Amino acid sequence: MAADPNLKDSTTTLGGSSQGDRQTKTLVQLPQDFPPEIPVYPEAQLQKIEPVTVPSAQGQLTSWSSSDPINMIESFYQRGFNSNGWQISSVPTDTAGGKLVARKNDLEVTVTIPSGATSDNSQATPSATPTVKGKTTASVTEFEIQYIRNSANATSPSPAKQEVAKPVETPEVANQPAQVTSSPSQEFTDLDKLPLELRQHIKDLAALGVLSVDKSATKQNSNASSTQFEANKPITRREFARWLVAANNQIFANRPGQQIRLASDTSQPAFPDVPRSDRDFQSIQALAEAGLIPSPLTGDSTAALFRPDAPLTRETLIFWKIPLDTRQALPTASLDTVKQTWGFQDATKIDPKAWRTVVADFQNGEQSNIRRVFGYTTLFQPKKPVTRAEAAAAIWYFGSQGEGLSAKEALQLKTQPSQPSATPEATPSSSPRQ
Repeated sequence: MAADPNLKDSTTTLGGSSQGDRQTKTLVQLPQDFPPEIPVYPEAQLQKIEPVTVPSAQGQLTSWSSSDPINMIESFYQRGFNSNGWQISSVPTDTAGGKLVARKNDLEVTVTIPSGATSDNSQATPSATPTVKGKTTASVTEFEIQYIRNSANATSPSPAKQEVAKPVETPEVANQPAQVTSSPSQEFTDLDKLPLELRQHIKDLAALGVLSVDKSATKQNSNASSTQFEANKPITRREFARWLVAANNQIFANRPGQQIRLASDTSQPAFPDVPRSDRDFQSIQALAEAGLIPSPLTGDSTAALFRPDAPLTRETLIFWKIPLDTRQALPTASLDTVKQTWGFQDATKIDPKAWRTVVADFQNGEQSNIRRVFGYTTLFQPKKPVTRAEAAAAIWYFGSQGEGLSAKEALQLKTQPSQPSATPEATPSSSPRQ
């Protein structure tokens, strides 16, 4: 009844020699040209590599497997691309899986997120990028990463045309997000009537990839285009939340401890009117989970809804922005304190919840948001909608008491060659107006 020793390395109906297969898989290594900027899931094992050939480009198709579930892998890559300057043009749907497509300079990466079924999704589609497949079983999730270097940059879309954080267009999904494009500063053609200082703030932020143009609004307005910033147009609460998180994370790109962590796609929504399918869910949810905006998570029963498409008001701008300037407990304040500091004639119209942030902003001297954004004024007009230019001026600088960073300084740090020294600290600024 002893086992036949000749069966140890033979291929039978059991599927062949698992020992030999395991050894072969272990020997698979990343290609030498694998771009280091592509995040690699730490719990994934590389299975095989295949060359990819498309017109005017070259690349590789890498196959991976992991014992972790689909949602963990998908969230890892979405966070990795969102926090490292990638331009995301497609994301998987919530139910059927799909492809996560991201671009950075001349590099295009496609991560295939498998569906919950065990079927092999390998049907070809008429696309310039070859279709890749992914599948999952009860114990193993298989996915693929395809990367392509485009050697014909002259025919590639300019950065002004590239799409950022654009979800897959699925009309059947409620609250389907609109398409957003990021535009470099030189592409905005309607800034000439703005004060020079505001104009420069917008250009600096655009160069960092913070600002965006809503293409759905552009389609509704025949006079608008993706090259127009529409500086005097009121900004919505959702758009400012997106800008606020993006600006903070880009300006403090070299300081992880100062960054706002984007929310996971599996997080329980803090607001019923901002579901996971919403384009700005990750940013709005991140602000709520960090306690930077009032929500049911902070115990505020009056903030049951976020109202993403409502105009942002002046007092709300200060209420959201100041905690990211001070990074500490806010001072105690009363209506009399607001009157004595700012001297606003309409101080009684300010929501009592915003008193502390308004007083903290006064203590910031010339770096205060109210002075930088609205200039000298004796009327705060707390309920007045904030324009897109004013919102950009607010997020151009983060800091308090002479310590902080501006978008201009962040651009300078970004263009400097990497040094082996420690991570640069924020430098004192005599004035944010640089």
